[in-house]
Amino acid sequence: MERIEKQPVDLNGKAILVTGAAGFIGNNLCKRLLRETTESVIVGIDCMTDYNPIELKEWRLKDIQETFEQDGIARKNQWIFVKGDIADQALITKMFNQYAFVVVVNLAAQAGVRYSITNPEAYLHSNLIGFFNILEACRNDKNLEHLVYASSSSVYGGNTKVPFSTDDKVDNPVSLYAATKKSNELMAHAYSKLYNIPSTGLRFFTVYGPAGRTDMFYFSATNNLCAGKTIKIFNYGNCKRDFTYIDDIVEGVRRVMEGAPQKKNGDDGLPIPPYAVYNIGGGTPENLLDYIDTLQQELIRAGVLPENYDFDAHKELVPMQPGDVPVTYADSEALERDYGFRPQIGIRDGLRKFAEWYKEFYL
Repeated sequence: MERIEKQPVDLNGKAILVTGAAGFIGNNLCKRLLRETTESVIVGIDCMTDYNPIELKEWRLKDIQETFEQDGIARKNQWIFVKGDIADQALITKMFNQYAFVVVVNLAAQAGVRYSITNPEAYLHSNLIGFFNILEACRNDKNLEHLVYASSSSVYGGNTKVPFSTDDKVDNPVSLYAATKKSNELMAHAYSKLYNIPSTGLRFFTVYGPAGRTDMFYFSATNNLCAGKTIKIFNYGNCKRDFTYIDDIVEGVRRVMEGAPQKKNGDDGLPIPPYAVYNIGGGTPENLLDYIDTLQQELIRAGVLPENYDFDAHKELVPMQPGDVPVTYADSEALERDYGFRPQIGIRDGLRKFAEWYKEFYL
């Protein structure tokens, strides 16, 4: 991807919308914005579905509120939470009219590859209709400086060329979830071209960390091991994943928010779409079996599991699941070139923080 010139965006004194605020990334982004901006209005929206446990989402909202109430933050910023669905067009229109958002970060989505096979309607509702409503509201928002939205590494589908580059073709999704994320990129490009909306899509690679998604392997495996159940290791362990710790993801999102694709016209006098897509991934794919071994060590270290736990008796090697891919591997050079950032937190540090949080939250 060629270098894309950026227009600086000052996040201070601005109204910022974060959709999916009770989600994993949304929670951490809202806290970061509250701590690091001044005189800003941070508005979060989430429909609080039960795809992940409600008590975990409620904990994340409480976590944001507690951050907001820390000394000094409540005096310099506003935090507003709206329980609602981005697929509710009237609600989204009302919110945009009320707050005149300058930056919008769309993290709300129905996530999960396997769930999209059994519950496809949920993906059309949130990922397509919901995102369309966000785009329409951005089109009518004269104050908007930047739309940032979550895409996914799943758009690379069955690509065998690694590392995955945003220059690669992504026309062959292997799950409906991936298809909706690719659709988001296409829809955003169309709106950028038609209405000159600066938009940046971020392809996240296997995000993990404390208070994360319970359907992700590291979290569900921990739950199963604590319950004495067997964990299934797909593709007989022959998988590699570019695991990206939550703090690296939020750092990347924050930097991208502050640099919007620059508006400019082409030789024909018409706008060149102010549009970009980046990978955010660790750039060092880990073998799944090594990742599991590190997780085991950290769960014992944190006291989540006893030292004599028999892991071998609780492992089952199984075939690849429909919609899954054997390798994910991010080429994040464009992100480093344009924003000076590359994820760097290793799985040892990341899983240690998760295990310590898990002990505190559940045990």
